[in-house]
Formats: sequence, structure tokens, C-alpha cells
Amino acid sequence: MVKEEIWQAVLAQVQLGISQANFATWFKNTEIVSQEGNQIVVSVSNSFAKEWLENKYGKTILKILHSLDEEIKEVKYTVGKTELKISKKTPVASLSEAGQLEFQEFKVDKETNLNPRYTFENFVVGPFNELPQAAAWAVSKNPGFVYNPLFVYGGVGLGKTHLLQAVGNEAIKNFSQKKVKYIPSEKFTAGVVSSIRNHEIENFKSKYRSIDVLILDDVQFLAGKEKTQEEFFHTFNYLYEKNKQIILSSDRPPKAIPALAERLRSRFEGGMTADIGYPDYETRVAILKTKSQERKIDFSEEVLNYAASNIQRNIRELEGALNRLSAYQKLNDKPPDLEITKSLLKNLILSPAKVATPKKIIQVVAEFYDLKERDLLSSSRKKEIVKPRQVAMYLLREDLKSSYPFIGRKFGGKDHTTAIHSYGKVLKELETDENLNDEISLIRQRIFSI
Repeated sequence: MVKEEIWQAVLAQVQLGISQANFATWFKNTEIVSQEGNQIVVSVSNSFAKEWLENKYGKTILKILHSLDEEIKEVKYTVGKTELKISKKTPVASLSEAGQLEFQEFKVDKETNLNPRYTFENFVVGPFNELPQAAAWAVSKNPGFVYNPLFVYGGVGLGKTHLLQAVGNEAIKNFSQKKVKYIPSEKFTAGVVSSIRNHEIENFKSKYRSIDVLILDDVQFLAGKEKTQEEFFHTFNYLYEKNKQIILSSDRPPKAIPALAERLRSRFEGGMTADIGYPDYETRVAILKTKSQERKIDFSEEVLNYAASNIQRNIRELEGALNRLSAYQKLNDKPPDLEITKSLLKNLILSPAKVATPKKIIQVVAEFYDLKERDLLSSSRKKEIVKPRQVAMYLLREDLKSSYPFIGRKFGGKDHTTAIHSYGKVLKELETDENLNDEISLIRQRIFSI
């Protein structure tokens, strides 16, 4: 396996654990420039990136490299590119033809922010995502006139970003004259702050009001940002009145986004709201087969079935498993059998991070409801704290089978009868409250995906 392929295998695994923005910032234009003995030298674009990779990602990179080649014990970083010496017998083109992992994140269209790899053709549809996929397809064929706005929500790694960008790419294909823009809400917020600071708010407004299809990802990050919400509210109204399409995504339904202005919440709920759940077994197998075909690599049915059976809650983790299997095949020039697959995926499947604990449940519930953990554990009787506290107690009892006295002690030494009351109250409300069902489902997704 040549240096380029080793580094592609490393990038494939690193990409799964960090945001797209961070990946593009720190890993773009990096490559292995030499491998001598047990040492790898990686070239980076500048001294800042060198320092960041050494301190922030150094251990992760070394661990991945060592898993690919046990002889690698040390990684060094150098600034500036060194021309790679490639044998005439191995032209660059052949690497790509051999199925080298390509990072099209670096090929994002600067005008639209859309990634061409996200299409409807490679979006695997199953019972868990049929409704949002059908709504998204309809929107791409007639933007601004059906399901406006389209609000898609679901847990981490279930395909929301893929679906949103597929709408954008399809809309451009069908209506080349329309202006399409995909933007994460954090970037939108940064734009608001920058325009205010530089006295360019009118330019900012006109920029977004000229868009025909606006796609805003992760709108839960607008929570608590009053000025950003105000600007988006006015932009939303302008586009809506002009029959321009608005597409939104979040990790939770509009009702469950804390610190969101009521007028904005009602706008979000005014069109189609569709949730993406967990993929079933058959869909997980289909996803693995589709991704394998994209890489032009074949794995046995038993290998794919093992991965699909053991990785159940996150499509991104399925891709991570496939990257590990692909890296093994490239290194050894043969596909892994079942025993090797079990070994390769052991850490991914049995990761302690995927196990629910009282500490993690309390942490995730607090984050979900935009509270501090100490608020959740306090004796406050404020409505905005009581409900999340009851949900946390319910999950400790339902998912961990914790005793009521234990739960009481976890929450500041409360009497066990408080825990009994909280569990019973949530259990009863779940029978009739669909929103609460959604919230607890999303909280559970988070618990098992971090």
C-alpha cells in the first residue's frame, strides 16, 4: 500500500470524528511525504496547522496509522510540500482507478456551499426516512410551492445533511437559473455578527434575500441568539412571501428547541415537518452495499451482515466501519473474513462511549434542554427545570434500571418518593404526548451516539 493510500485511509477515519469545517481547515493539503522505518513524516500547509495537528490530533493520527501498520511508532509534521516520488509503474491515475478514497468535501461549490457527492441517487431510502425523502424530492421538483418550509429533524449521523444537500443539487439540476445556497446555522450567525461589526447589515440582508432556495442546517444553534433570530425571521418572511423555498434541519422538532422565539417556531411548523429515525436492519445492509459499490469494493454477505447487526444507531458509524474494512483490503490486497472483521470493528462496536451511564444521561438531558448540569441537580422548582429533571430520572430508571433511592441521591439527595413520582409522571405523559416521545427518542439517540 503506497503512502497516498495510507493517508487516505487515515483521513477517512479522522473525518468521522470531527466537523466538516474542521476537517477541511486542518487536513486539506496534507500528505505523507516520507516513511522510513517506524517514522512517518506528514506535510502540512503552514506552521499553525502543524501545531494544531501535533497538539490536537496527534494521538488520534498515530493510533490510526499504527492500526494500519503496526511498525509505525512515530509521526512528525513538516511545513511545505515535498514533491512525491512516484514510480513510473504506478501512475497517479491508477490510484484513483484502484478505488482510492476521494474526499469530495474539498470539492464543495464555493457559490452554493453544496457538496456534489450528496445526491438522491446515493441516498438509501428505508421505512425510517421515507417521508422526509419523499417531501425533499417533491420540493426539488417544485421549489417554493410545496412543503414550504420543509423542516427535517433527527439524531446525529442519520443523513439529514445528505438529504438537504441532495435537494439543493437536484434543484440546480432542474432549475439552473435559480440561486441555491446551503449554509450551517453557525455560519449564518457568524455572518450576522460580522455584518453588524462592519456596518454591512444591509449587504447581508440583500445577499440572503436574493436566494431562491435557502437551506439552513442545524437550526437548533439559533437558540438564544436573539439578533440572529431576528434577522432570520425577516429573511424567512421575505423569501416566503416571494415563494422562495426554505429548507431547515435540526436535531429535534421545533417545539423542543429551547430559547427559540415563538414567532420563529410557528414559522418552522408552518410547512412540512418530517423526522428521520433509526435505520432498520435491511436498510443498514443496503447502505453498506451502496457505499461498497461506490468504492468499487466487494465484501462477503456475512461481513456486511455482521456490521449491520452490530452498528444500529448511526449511519456515519456504518461508513466508519466500511472505511476500516476498505483500509484493510487495500493494505492486504484481500477482503477481510468474518474473524478479521470482528477484530477490526471491535473498538467501534464495543466503545465505552456508546454505553449509557448516569453521568452521560444527566449531561445529555441538560444539553438537550439548554441547561447547566448543576441546574438539573438543584432543588429549583422552575418549570423549565422540573420537566428536564423528571425526564432524566425517567431515563435513569427506564434505561439503567437504577433504584429509586439511587436516583434520589444523584439529584441532590432527594427522597426516593420524588424519583417514583417523576418516573410515573413521565411514563403517563408518554401515552398521550407525541412531543415528549420525540424528545426522549432524540435524547436517547444522543446518549448512544457520543
